[in-house]
Amino acid sequence: MKRVLIITYYWPPSGGSGVQRWLKMSKYFPENGWQPVIYTTDGAEYPVEDPTLEKDVAPEAEVIRRPIIEPYTFYKKFTGMKKGDKVKAGFTTEEAKENSWKDKLSIWIRGNLFIPDARCWWIRPSVRYLKQYLKEHPVDAIISTGPPHSMHLIALKLHKKLNIPWIADFRDPWTEIDYYNQLHLTRHSDRKHHKLEHEVLTQADQVVTVAPDGARRLEALGARNVKTIYNGFDWNNEDQDTASRPLNGKFNLTYIGVLSKIQNPENLWEAIGELVEENESFGKKLQINMIGQIDHSVEMVIRNAKLEQHVVFKPYIPHDQVLQEQQAASLLLLLLMPDSTPRAKGLLTGKLFEYLSSGRPILCIGPEDGDAAHIISETKAGITVGFNDKEKMKETIKALFNQYETGTLQGCDSQSIEKYSRKALTGEFVEMMDKIIRYGK
Repeated sequence: MKRVLIITYYWPPSGGSGVQRWLKMSKYFPENGWQPVIYTTDGAEYPVEDPTLEKDVAPEAEVIRRPIIEPYTFYKKFTGMKKGDKVKAGFTTEEAKENSWKDKLSIWIRGNLFIPDARCWWIRPSVRYLKQYLKEHPVDAIISTGPPHSMHLIALKLHKKLNIPWIADFRDPWTEIDYYNQLHLTRHSDRKHHKLEHEVLTQADQVVTVAPDGARRLEALGARNVKTIYNGFDWNNEDQDTASRPLNGKFNLTYIGVLSKIQNPENLWEAIGELVEENESFGKKLQINMIGQIDHSVEMVIRNAKLEQHVVFKPYIPHDQVLQEQQAASLLLLLLMPDSTPRAKGLLTGKLFEYLSSGRPILCIGPEDGDAAHIISETKAGITVGFNDKEKMKETIKALFNQYETGTLQGCDSQSIEKYSRKALTGEFVEMMDKIIRYGK
């Protein structure tokens, strides 16, 4: 069996979206002739934890954990955060205290002294350890997945020293990430970020990303050999019972995941608020479930739209419970970003594919000509409405509610989404790895 080293920061007990892609993909490597060797952290500062994901680690996987030092303890003390509070990506925050001098200074330090990210102190010891490990336990390929993009720099150095075929997997962008312009970078730091990014994109034997628009953007930054491999979903009964769960008599609009300020669809809440006032039956049956890390600005807008009595907020829940919540939904909300946001058209979250697997209809708020809209249309899984089109939102929800009332509200069927299963996508990834080993770049 061939061996592949996967360098990833996120691994159980980490929860959230960052861990799903490689936890699930590596599970299917052994049946495709590859043993996954996971190199990950010991003692990391994860935004959320979900020990239940341990069950998805492939029995054949070798997991190597090495200590990591992160600057979060100092940051929390400096900014007055509590011990159990979690730090957002880039040290950025959307809370009211955002303008405090301590937060501004911390973000400046993060952007200019921790390049490419707060895990940069892990690069040198990791390279030193893995260089020796790989001499004694050879692998046929290396995969690095980011963010955090320090993982790519570990792989870059190993690739240069040992000449092992290397695939750089970008789950999210580097210099085009949404918060990049909030890091208060100096000109020198900005150049350094771009220089390191360009080196990764041009030195990797293969660059992989999760959406077609993302691939085009990486090519524009100089990447060669870029391939899109979607996030996908698990297609097995252990992870998800595809039979629809009985609903609770409510018209359940459910959102699951992280919802930032920039994703907050104010027009949607206003449209729903107007429908409540206009349609008594809609108001009686409406329930909005907001599950996960929801920014405080969302609660404020929902309150202004007079929807508090219709909304249930739930914190992060284990992944297996997330799947149950999806199947209990009448309508799943996929909230992307305003059409004017640079990478809104290419935003393809793992959530979309798990939504598809639930068989429940999807209402996507985002670019109508984006990558997500294309997949939703192709699979007949729902409808996409532009971020600012309040009237169309209102008409769409009204029509969907009428379908709910008449028992005709449906999502996609399993045949239309089979190619997005992680098992099928892992096959694509393995085919690509085999080709790289045989022929190189």
